[in-house]
Order: sequence, then C-alpha cells, then structure tokens
Amino acid sequence: MTSIGSYSAEPVFTIKSVQTRTNIKPVTLRAWERRYDLLAPVRMPNGYRLYSERDIQLLFWVQRKLDSGMSISQVVQQFKQARQNDTWPETIQSIASEAPRLKAPRPARDYAEIMFGALVSSNEQRANAIFEDSQKYFDLLTIFQEIITPAVALLEEAWYRGEIRIATVHAASTYLKGKLLALMQIMPMSKEGALILVGCGPEETHELNLLMFAVLLRQAGYFVEYLGPDLPTDDVIDYSTSVRPKLVILSITNENTAYLLKDFAQALGSLRGRPKFGYTGQYMQDNETLRAQFGGIYIGPTLEEGIKTVKQLIAVP
Repeated sequence: MTSIGSYSAEPVFTIKSVQTRTNIKPVTLRAWERRYDLLAPVRMPNGYRLYSERDIQLLFWVQRKLDSGMSISQVVQQFKQARQNDTWPETIQSIASEAPRLKAPRPARDYAEIMFGALVSSNEQRANAIFEDSQKYFDLLTIFQEIITPAVALLEEAWYRGEIRIATVHAASTYLKGKLLALMQIMPMSKEGALILVGCGPEETHELNLLMFAVLLRQAGYFVEYLGPDLPTDDVIDYSTSVRPKLVILSITNENTAYLLKDFAQALGSLRGRPKFGYTGQYMQDNETLRAQFGGIYIGPTLEEGIKTVKQLIAVP
C-alpha cells in the first residue's frame, strides 16, 4: 500500500471536482473543515477552495473508516494521532485504480474537436473545463489517445493549411504540457522496483507523446523519471551511470535523431546493470528495416502498446 503522505499537496482541484471523485457533498466537506480541522484547502481570492490529491486520498480513507462503523470524530482522532507520530495512514484508493465513471454524453472524438476549438481560440478557461469534464467519463489512456492526440493533430493540420500561426500551436502545446506535468505531480512517486527513464532523443522537441507515456507509466505504479526534450546521448549515458535505470525510453520522430542514436543501445548496454534501450516515434514506426538494424526495443506505435511492452519487460513493483 501507499502512504497518503506520498501524494502531492499541490492545490489544484475545485470542491466540485472533489465531489465528483469522492461523492462527498460540498456541505459535508466544509463541515469537516470547520468542525474537525480535517482538511485545510487553499482559499483563492475569489473565495473558492482548492484541494490537493493528498486531500482526496485522505477523504477516501475517511469514507472507508466511516463505512466500517466508526464515527467521524473517531476517524479524525485516529488521523490526528497518526500525524502526531509523524506518520500517514495508507491510501485506500490510488489514482491508478479505475473508479466507476459516468456515461459519456458524446464520443471522445467530439471532445477532441471541442478541445481543438478552445486551444485555437486561446480560451484556457474553456480548455480547463473540457479537460475536467472528460475525466468524469474517460480513463487517462482514452483521454490521451482519443482526445489530446487528435486535438494536437488538428492543430498541426490547421497550421499546415495556413489557418493558424505556429505561435498558436506552441501556446497550445505549452498549455497541454502544463496539464500533463500537473497530472504527473499529483501521482505518488513510487521508488520501488526498477527505474525507467523517459525522454526525447537528441534534437527531438516534440515531447507531448512521451510525457503522456510517462504519466501512464507512473499511474501504473512504475518508478519513472521524465527527462524532457532534446537529450544529448552523452548526458543520458552519464546520468544512467549514476542512477542505474533498468530501461531508458526515448522518442525518435526524425532522421537526424535516429542517426545520433544509432550506437546508443550498445553504449547503454555496456553500463553496469546493462540497462535496456526502448524507443518509439513516427520515424521509427515508418522505418521497419531500420528498426531491425538499430538495436534496442521498439515499444510500439501507440501509448497502449507501449505500456504493454513495458509490462512485458519490467514487472510492476
């Protein structure tokens, strides 16, 4: 089990989002805050409360205790005793678990087109609402594969046709990157089992797919670090020598990145522990002959296939 204290304390969820996740009414949340000092949400200038993933995991634990027959005052006393001993209760429900979801009023592809419209118009408030709404109906894999990925494709097509400026594409990518990083930060950082490093190969700056992949790996319970875009091979080798990963996964979407990584599998495999090299990306997907000569492991063309490949290589701790 995972300690509640290992979850992020960053305040990012509205009281409505907390109600959706936990089925606890706002009036109850406010009462527990006022009477028992159980929660301490951040108060925004407009009066809105913002809760963290740690708060939500605590509420799952409280619900389980109440269901077992304890009173709320007994639950609060047990929690405060644990905190006085500088410990946290163990979580009841993790982010990786699949909670029952509401029936979606429209297909995921429709959300992709709506998200595209919000991003093109630089309407961040609308994009936030769409992202939050989609989480009520779809798991992260569906959101990534059927909403975010198609929305980004629509942006690139619109730019190619001259309908939008490249600045619009960059702004949208920056927004989506922020949402993905926030998702990763609210998940518990498992430090059990084999370390997986994920990032983009040298001169590779298209990082949204790899970032989505890193989020899914962390959600699945893996010990994963996301290293970002444009990683020089020497730096990755030096860092791997220090942290000793079991697997290094890099994206390759252009010919020059592939050229710069042609000897990487051999160099990585010569390190202590012999870490494996995994790769993905459109260029390698389109060049099956090159994959046969490249060394390393092609993890697959989609996020879903990539997760399955990693599970075949490394067991979840």
